[in-house]
This record gives sequence, structure tokens and C-alpha cells, in this order.
Amino acid sequence: MADPSSCAHCSIYERLDWTVSDHRDEILTVLSKLESNGKGFVQPQQLVAEFEAIPEAFGEVSKNIQEALVLSPYLALAIRPRPGVWEHIRINMKTLDVEELPVAEYLMMKEELVDGSAKGHFVLELDFEPFNASVPKPILSKSIGKGVEFLNRHISAKLFTEPESMQPELLEFLRIHTRDDKNLMLNDNIEDVESLQHVLMEVEEYLLTLSPETPYDAFEQKLQDLGLERGWGSNAGRVLETIQLLLELLDAPDALNLEKFLSKIPLVFNVVIMSPHGYFAQDNVLGYPDTGGQVVYILDQVRALENEMLKRIKEQGLDITPRILIVTRLLPDAVGTTCGQRLEKVYGTQHSDIIRVPFRTEKGIVRRWISRFEVWPYLETYTEDVATELLKEFQGKPDLIVGNYSDGNIVASLLAHKFDVTQCTIAHALEKTKYPDSDLYWKKLEDKYHFSCQFTADLIAMNQTDFIITSTFQEIAGNKETVGQYESHLAFTMPGLYRVVNGIDCFDPKFNIVSPGADMDIYFPYTEKERRLTSFHSEIEELLYSQVENKEHLCVLNDRNKPIIFTMARLDRVKNITGLVEWYGKHAKLRELVNLVVVAGDRRKESKDNEEKAEMKKMYELIDTYKLNGQFRWISSQMNRVRNGELYRYIADTKGAFVQPAVYEAFGLTVVEAMTCGLPTFATCKGGPAEIIVNGKSGYHIDPYNGDKAADILVDFFEKCKADPSHWDKISQGGLKRIEEKYTWQIYSERLLTLTAVYGFWKQVSDLDEKRRYIEMLYALRYKKSVESLPLAEEELSKGGS
Repeated sequence: MADPSSCAHCSIYERLDWTVSDHRDEILTVLSKLESNGKGFVQPQQLVAEFEAIPEAFGEVSKNIQEALVLSPYLALAIRPRPGVWEHIRINMKTLDVEELPVAEYLMMKEELVDGSAKGHFVLELDFEPFNASVPKPILSKSIGKGVEFLNRHISAKLFTEPESMQPELLEFLRIHTRDDKNLMLNDNIEDVESLQHVLMEVEEYLLTLSPETPYDAFEQKLQDLGLERGWGSNAGRVLETIQLLLELLDAPDALNLEKFLSKIPLVFNVVIMSPHGYFAQDNVLGYPDTGGQVVYILDQVRALENEMLKRIKEQGLDITPRILIVTRLLPDAVGTTCGQRLEKVYGTQHSDIIRVPFRTEKGIVRRWISRFEVWPYLETYTEDVATELLKEFQGKPDLIVGNYSDGNIVASLLAHKFDVTQCTIAHALEKTKYPDSDLYWKKLEDKYHFSCQFTADLIAMNQTDFIITSTFQEIAGNKETVGQYESHLAFTMPGLYRVVNGIDCFDPKFNIVSPGADMDIYFPYTEKERRLTSFHSEIEELLYSQVENKEHLCVLNDRNKPIIFTMARLDRVKNITGLVEWYGKHAKLRELVNLVVVAGDRRKESKDNEEKAEMKKMYELIDTYKLNGQFRWISSQMNRVRNGELYRYIADTKGAFVQPAVYEAFGLTVVEAMTCGLPTFATCKGGPAEIIVNGKSGYHIDPYNGDKAADILVDFFEKCKADPSHWDKISQGGLKRIEEKYTWQIYSERLLTLTAVYGFWKQVSDLDEKRRYIEMLYALRYKKSVESLPLAEEELSKGGS
């Protein structure tokens, strides 16, 4: 028999079982030592170190251990051979018996370590796998995030092998689309698939006699008499192309034609973008608590989406005005922003608005900002109020609802359930991976973060939604070393609340990677001199180099000839701005080569955010400890996006660099912005930026947990640039090339509307009733119970408002 410890096709269990039996004495010695330390969690690195004396003991397996725990007489291992794939193994430390361990039993062992034995006590166990058993899934990790490609192949194959059931579904999908009580695509003259095919062939023959530019009006009556209504195209050429795609789909379906045809169907006219928390406005809000990249993302998304909708509607030959509503929270205490204004037109659009709906309780309207961790008790009432506003604004229901972050996604789920429309989920950042072991030790964090509500809301949204958009692969399934945000929801336990044996599968075809871009009107290369906003330069010079210290800028830069390393983000623990400042403060060579400029936090007013307050305190301490004044500038958050775009370019003029040092970053919009401006960028290797940047070619990866090495990488770059200035240009150009290839809003908006069409059809042909009932029970019996246990945030309420 081949050695299973190095056998590629053998399971982890088979490899370990062989290894243990072949090295009994050595392994018994190590396990006895582990057992003598008592029960508890064992760091994987420690476990590997213990077995170093036995080279063959674990082989490649040891590199894949994510978690290990000792609970006598067992050593239990959670092993991740590749992204999205897990195995759980239990080794009896006395007998050396090796067995595969069901997920539920592994989670029970974790619960016993954290919360004591739960034997004999009923624990709610959540398992979504039975409801997804009929859903086709890829098996290769490289297919994760390419859900629509896989789904197109599956649906087209079913159209080919099961035409008697699938073709009528496609016909029905074409029938159901109406606008203002008028049919689109088909009318009642089309009775069945056979009559549809007959009509399509007749129309194809007729259209071939016309010039492709012949307007639809010229032949509308003929097509209507045959059974076809508007929506096929604006002229003879477009109508012919759509009809030929459908004929090919009915005759010999393939994945490419399926997506092309579905993307041409007029489906989406009214869109809702949900984003309740924070200060959502277009001016003077960036840097406020809970207000950052998500606001920028949504505003840019909406502008691109409206353009794509208008383009498609025109190509479809329809005279319909689309509408996009960004739904957020109305804040009567708007602190100098427009957040108290009910309706606000989105700049650069014709048909898109921000609509604000207040949080309210039986005592009245909640006036002030509330942390994103405190919003849960308000959301159910808020959803009903939002539904009422949408029906008024649209004069009907929306066609697509896009949720953002946990609060926006649970509201989107409730609205999509109420209106029975297509739902898209965008997490931006799932908190579970940002706070290590926040599931296992949720009780300790509950008073501050209320993860019992948030993690349940995330589970509900990601399972109910029709499709999920992520910006990167890592957001879904991490990488070889790091578990992905969604992957962390596959199996976990919150002791005393519930255990999840199957929450979401990374291989689910609802996952799609669709990366955003930067607003090209604001962020463009520093070399485009004719577009440069030189009118801002005096203001930027004041920000960077003024010798005045005040609440807007603290500390001064004595040497203006040095390049600037620059960062801009919210001032919180995860963004790790104080970490960067400490790296800089400690590294004499880096301080000799460059200045450091930080734009973060708002010293002009007292923060309401406890985490921001703690980071501010730490920043003051770092300035004093490392005597940074003279080489460091701390600028309060800057709200003017247009000027910020020129600020990136101004830093590029100094031959500086942008640094994004976050502990974890789901995507990294500032990374895209900096690279779009031609500024060499150094960004965290934890999360999305690791995919945006090709290390050493279009920027550099830095490890936020190894500040000394990150500082060395910066020093190496600037020393090379000093010796050879073309090196700076090479990395700058590499970043610009990377952006052009992958990160534009036009690509994004095209994909979003196409995904809506494909998943809308998939939803129709799928039986989701049982899963829907399961989710309803989870919402009513667990989520609502957690929410009802929370106190309302201590906020001033208006008297009698509603």
C-alpha cells in the first residue's frame, strides 16, 4: 500500500491514521505531554512544533491545522486542506485511535471547553445543508466566487436534458414581466412553447428583410399581432439578435447564450439600495463614526448603475424612466450634514435619490446617531416604514433590493420577503472575522457589540438572498493561511445560544466576485496635468505644511523635500492607523527617508465612538513617546472627496506612497483610489488588498502583525527609488495598469444587472419554500428573541413623533 501520509487522493483521516499507527511511541510521548497540560485550546504552531521531532508525523497535514483542542482523552483537530474545505479529526491520546469527527461533535467539544459540559441540555443546532442538497455546486476552490458561470452551465444543461419542464419555465419567465400593467416581451397570443418557437421563426424571417437600423415603431404592430410586445430591442437588428439567441437557446442551449439572452430581458427599473447605519450623505460626512468606504462605494455604484440601466432600457426599445433609491436613516440631529433631509438627489444622476427614514419607537423618533452595533431593536419597525415609503415613491414594488452590511442586509431580506423580489447581498465587512473568537466568547462581548443579533442577522441574510456580491475571493474563502469572512460562517458555535453545523458553503453558486472601481471623475492619474485641480493646491499645502497646529492638523513637517507616506481611514482598531504610526516611530531609517501624514479621526469635535476615543488617546501617546513632531502630521478627517482625489495626486508629486495597514480589510477602496491616481501603494496582506495588488509589480503587501518587516519593505522601496527614480515610476505604472484591467464601475454595473437576470430566473425554477420556512422560524424564534433582550440605545426621543 502507498504511504497515505503523502497520498494526494487520500483523506486527511486516512493519512493521519497511517501516520499514528507507524509512529506510535513517538506520538504517544508528545500526546502525553499535551494531555498533562490540561484541557484547552492549542495553537496550531505549538502543535506543529511539538511534532517537529517526528518528521513524517503529519507531513503536509500539519500545515493545514487551523485549530486544535485538548479535552481528555482526546486531541481534536480542525483541518483545512484548501479554502472552503474542512475535516475534523479526533485522536484518543491513550489508545491512539483516530476517527473522523462530525462537525456537531467537534463544536460540542469547543462548547465544553468554554462553557462547561452541555450534556443533557438542549442546544439549538442550525443546519442549512439539507435545503441546499439539490443546488448544484462546483468542487474546485478556484471556482469559488464564479457562481453565475457555474449556474449558467447547469441551467443550460437542464434546458437541454429536461426541455419538457424547463422550456415552459422560461416561457413563464418571459410572460411575467410587465410595466404599468402593460405586457413586455409577450402577449396572450403566445400560448405555449411550440407557438413561441413558430412565431420567433416567422419574425426572424421577416426581420432579415429589413435594414438592421429600422426602428421598432416601423414593425411594432406586426410583431404585436403575432404575440410579441416591446422589450426585444430598439431596432430590427437588436430584435433579430435577441430572437436568434432565444431560438438557439430552445434548440441547443449553452451557457454563454443563456446569459446573453437573460441579460437582454427588461427586468430592472426600480432598485433599492439599503444602508441604514452611519451618516449617509454626499458632503461633510466621511470620517464620522460608522461612515467611510461604504458610503463612497454606494454613491459610485448608483451612478454607474443608473447609466447602465438607461443604456439597456434604450437598447430594449422602451420608454421607461428607471429609479434608484438609496435608503438610509434620517437623523433629526444631523450635526451639520444633510442627514436630516428626507430626499436628496444623488449628484451626477437623473433618476437616483437618497431617501431617509427615521428610526422610531413607541416614544417617538430617535434623533441622534446610534452605533452600528446598537441598531438591532429598531430595524423591524424601520423595515415596515421603509416599505410604506417605497410603495409611495415607486408607485409599486421594486425589482431589485441590494443590502449593504449586516443591518442593511437583514432589512433587505425582510423587504425582499415582503415584496417577493430579487435580493442581492453585499457584506462589505462581516464582523465575525474582525473580532477573533467573537462567536466562542460572544457573552463577554455582548454588552458592547450584540453579536448574538448581528451574527444571526448575517446567517439569515446570506441564506435568504438570491445572490451575493463580494469584491474579492478572500472575502469568501480567504487564502491558504487565512479563513474567509463567509467561510467562517460554515460551522461555528455561540455557546448557550446555538451551534451552526452548516451555515453557508463557500462553494454555493450564489457567490460572485464583482470588484468595484474608483470614480474616474475624481480619481485619475497624477500625470494628467490638464485635469489636475490646481485650485486646491494652496489648501493642500496648508493641510500638509502649515506650521500652525490646531484641531484640524497637529504636528508639523520640518523637511518639505522628503517624500510623504500617506494614509487615510477611519480611526478605529481594525484600520490600524496607530499601528502604522508606531511602526514609523520605531524605525529610525524610515523616519530619515520620509515624512508620515495621517488623515484619520476628527479632532474638531468630541467623538461619540468609544473605539475612536481609545485610538485618539493612543495616537497622542505615540506622538509623545517617539517625539514625532517635525516628521509627522496628523490631519483630521477630510470630507471633500474631490479635494481628496487631488491630495492623492499631490502626494504622488512628492514621489511618496500610500499605506493601508488594516488588521483586516474586506476590499480596500482607498487602495484602488490611490492606485488609480498613480500613487505606489503598500497594503495589508489580510483581506482584499492582497488580490488588488500583485506584490512587487503593482504595489506591495505588508503584514499588519509584523510592523518591523512592513517598515523594512517601505525603507527598501524608498532606498531603491533614491538610487534609481525610475523604480518609483515602474510601480506607479504597474498600479495604473492593474486598475484598468480589473477595477472599473462600468464592468461592475454590467455584471450586477446580468446577475439579477440569471438569479431571477434561477429563483423561479427552484423550490425554495422549505428553506424559506426554516429562515422564518430562525428569525421569529431566535433573532427576534435576541433583539428583544437588548436595551434601546440611550438616545433623546422627540415627544410624540412618529
